[in-house]
Amino acid sequence: MQEIANTIYYDGACPVCSAEIKTYQRLPGAEQCQWVDASACHVDRLGPDLPRCEALSKMTVRTRDGRLLRGAAAFVAIWTALDRTRPLARLAALPPVMGLLEFCYTGFLKLRPLWRRP
Repeated sequence: MQEIANTIYYDGACPVCSAEIKTYQRLPGAEQCQWVDASACHVDRLGPDLPRCEALSKMTVRTRDGRLLRGAAAFVAIWTALDRTRPLARLAALPPVMGLLEFCYTGFLKLRPLWRRP
């Protein structure tokens, strides 16, 4: 049985988010992750410590050891799990780059409601 590296919670009602996740799911290493559409899953799939509103508000990853990572840190965790994006993850994990990624992602989150389906 294959061990799950991360559980990725994403907003499947956001076309931009869904397209990005579909790209990740096609990459080598994606089969080691669980991909959970937080907009459509049963609440039990989120776990007791992740309310649906939080899972939908920002990219969230639950690591193998149970930690919840959000925002830029979640993207770095995803990129680390995928063979082709692992070099990007190493660069993104550097403090100045991580800060810039978080800033850009926060800007995206302000625009995201324009694309999200109700």
